[in-house]
Amino acid sequence: MMTQSHLKALLMSLRLPFLLLTPVCLSVGVALAYKATGYIDVGRLLLILVGGLSAHASVNLFNEYSDYQSGLDKLTKKTPFSGGSGGLLIYPFALNTVRKWAVIALLVCLTIGLYFVFTVSLLLLPLGLIGILLVLFYTEHINRWPWLCLIAPGLAFGPVMVLGAYIALTGQINETVNWVSLVPFLLVNNLLLLNQLPDIEADQQVGREHIPIRYGWKISLLIYGLFAVAASGVLYFLTTEKIIENNWGWVWLPGIVSLFVMLGIFKNRMQTLNIIPFIALNVLLTLITPATLSWFLLFH
Repeated sequence: MMTQSHLKALLMSLRLPFLLLTPVCLSVGVALAYKATGYIDVGRLLLILVGGLSAHASVNLFNEYSDYQSGLDKLTKKTPFSGGSGGLLIYPFALNTVRKWAVIALLVCLTIGLYFVFTVSLLLLPLGLIGILLVLFYTEHINRWPWLCLIAPGLAFGPVMVLGAYIALTGQINETVNWVSLVPFLLVNNLLLLNQLPDIEADQQVGREHIPIRYGWKISLLIYGLFAVAASGVLYFLTTEKIIENNWGWVWLPGIVSLFVMLGIFKNRMQTLNIIPFIALNVLLTLITPATLSWFLLFH
């Protein structure tokens, strides 16, 4: 039986506010599916949402479990966006509970994925395999390969989720959904890239080697800027193809906001407390841009 303390540890380790990213990214694929067919199967939609949230929850729980086991939890300075939740530092006896629910969440995701593979399209099989591998190996292994670590988050929330949702709802794929999936791919890569900045020293002590560790924070900011400009470039391309409209010039939002974020972090020379507002602004950008994209796909 799960005690109140175990439940608190589990809820903290889930990092519930972070899970908002899943429905936002899935909404892009759903909007494209509706635009293509004029219809959404509500039952399928709910299964897609549960599957996506289960995958995201699983990777969060595995990450919290691993960070406690490696000792990283004790080394990091906790911020709203980095350093872990600290739930297992408060409730260390809940370690196995967190691991158990990480496995359960992964099995839920796997079951839903297999259902869609066998009932809708085999096109979902490679996407599902990539997603499962990312969940299982992100914390322990991918974090030691800088360039793979850079693109892994975006791969999960971009192509895997957006294409996966679209195929699950329509049974097909096209060039448009491939292009559109690049927007969350680029933005979510940037989300994790900036969130790694406050943890550089702690991550290095436990053997991780992501982009900020390998190349430093200045090169990391340069990569961040390039990805953000690329996201605006993809959005502009979508307007030229008449897939979305550029009302109010919103497609340039990633490029403009990223410049402000880069200058803010650079000016504050990586002082953790001072750069948190800029990391928070980037989180908002990562949520607002795909949500706005979904809106324009649906209603314009």
